[in-house]
Amino acid sequence: MSQFKETPKITGQLTLTLRDSNGQLIEERTVNNLVVETGRAYIASRMIGDSLDVMSHMAIGTGSTATALDQSALINPAGRVSITTTAIDSNEITYIATFGPAVGTGSIQEAGIFNASTGGIMLCRAKFSPINKTSSDSLSINWVLTVS
Repeated sequence: MSQFKETPKITGQLTLTLRDSNGQLIEERTVNNLVVETGRAYIASRMIGDSLDVMSHMAIGTGSTATALDQSALINPAGRVSITTTAIDSNEITYIATFGPAVGTGSIQEAGIFNASTGGIMLCRAKFSPINKTSSDSLSINWVLTVS
């Protein structure tokens, strides 16, 4: 008899696009994320019920601490907005949000996905080299999670 061994994995990648007040591209980059322990527990709990709210918000911050499994919030939050687009295609989930002018300004170095407008459960966190967002810039994030 053959033994099956499966090790499901959830990985994520986000593309950050910074534009000036005229819509001109300033910077675009793609970085990986970490699905944190609270996010893993959230995913497991949603498999047997729907008592927890769906992931609905993205946040950015200026924290420079490396990602770690035990993190449950951004280190230094600078802004949080509603996710404007969600989509699922086979084993990929896409979340899209935009931080408009005057929302989350400064040296942005972290981002996360949450299930509430404040507090809530953090699904994943990404840490990246600084993106300098001024009060007139917009930062869009296209975040794709893949279950494999």
